[in-house]
Amino acid sequence: MRPLWRCRACGAEWPCQPARLALLVEYRNDRTALLIYLSTLMAEAGAQLSQLNGHARPENLTERFLTWARAR
Repeated sequence: MRPLWRCRACGAEWPCQPARLALLVEYRNDRTALLIYLSTLMAEAGAQLSQLNGHARPENLTERFLTWARAR
């Protein structure tokens, strides 16, 4: 649900655990493409969330959008 960046199914911050699992499956052969996709969404979410929060920069977007998706 944009611009709140919440999951439509469970209401948790997106990407929630089910969304993360689905993304890992979808991009299982191209982790780089997944990180590029998530980086693009993170930038969009940052801009939208900043507008909602009175221009305050949302915290932990890197953790929320990227850190979990890095190759281990």
